[in-house]
Amino acid sequence: MEDKLVTLAIHTNEKARILKKVLASENIEVQINDIDAENPDVAPGVRIRIKESDLPRALNVVESRHLFSYDEDETYRTDDGRRRILVPVDFSAYSMKACRIAFNLARELNAKVKIMHVYFNPYYPTALPMAEAFAYQGKEEKEFQNIIEKVKENIQKLCNTIDKKISDGEFPAVNYSYVLREGLPEEEIVTFTKEYKPALILMGTRGKDQKDADLIGSVTAEVIEMTHVPLIAIPENTPFTDMTEVKHIAFLTNFSQRDLISFDLLARLFEPFGDIRISITHISQKKGDQWDEIKLAGIKSYFSRQYPGLNLDYKLIDTNDMLKSLDEYIKDDGIQVLALTTSKRNVFARMFSPSISRKMLFHSDTPLLVLRG
Repeated sequence: MEDKLVTLAIHTNEKARILKKVLASENIEVQINDIDAENPDVAPGVRIRIKESDLPRALNVVESRHLFSYDEDETYRTDDGRRRILVPVDFSAYSMKACRIAFNLARELNAKVKIMHVYFNPYYPTALPMAEAFAYQGKEEKEFQNIIEKVKENIQKLCNTIDKKISDGEFPAVNYSYVLREGLPEEEIVTFTKEYKPALILMGTRGKDQKDADLIGSVTAEVIEMTHVPLIAIPENTPFTDMTEVKHIAFLTNFSQRDLISFDLLARLFEPFGDIRISITHISQKKGDQWDEIKLAGIKSYFSRQYPGLNLDYKLIDTNDMLKSLDEYIKDDGIQVLALTTSKRNVFARMFSPSISRKMLFHSDTPLLVLRG
């Protein structure tokens, strides 16, 4: 049977040469190909391809040597300086939707994409007494290797699917690679984010059909609460696949100073997308509060001076039922993305007093852009 070639990663020319040299030292043959030799206008980058039979060894080499770890100065020396988008995946259908939106967004922002999968190891022999640990290790090692092999098989299938979609023109040809980590997904995503320093995290979610029992355990919800990086949560039923289709965003504000910082991040993120209508929205549960009117007037004055080129309008909603009013507002005003600020909260606050972002994550099929002011 022919030993076909598979894509290990897409990198810059300099990184590809480094990776080729490392793999060659392990007697792994490498081919480096242009992403699209017939189209010189696509984003820069080359495809690193190896024999399929060499894939397990190549993955072990890359993982064991921590190549291009983003907590090392050497990585930034070889990095091309473009912004980075991190896309955690679980190989579900909504993960693929998140990938498609991330690739399209990367094209507009001239960014690169890092796909991340975290697998859980159910076997922790180090937590057992030493005598039991050896017996345990012998018994469970094969099962754990099966987990690893399945993970590597799934990530390669995902990359093969992406490569085909790039070849078919369904995905843009942007620079992408992937990373595998072992541990609890939310913790590993947050830890890797500190190393990789992405400009944005983009994650898929199931949306409003999720069961209430998933409220505490949702990886996306936990990452929202734990990271400082802007995050877009894409529900499975999101009607668009490209952020260029977004024409109306609602930015929720409670008139805090953090909101000013968050809005500036929002404005810079969507700067390449032309004329997007942004509705500055405050939801008040104190009906007829005059202070809200005064604060809204101040916000209007500030934003008109600070962002004269933006298409802004303002909305004040009085309600006794925040979620119901938000649903009606999103539907009636055609809101395509809901943006809001969140703050870091401890585990007890997250369990017993869910934030608006967490509530909306499980309540709505509208994508959330969560910012940390």
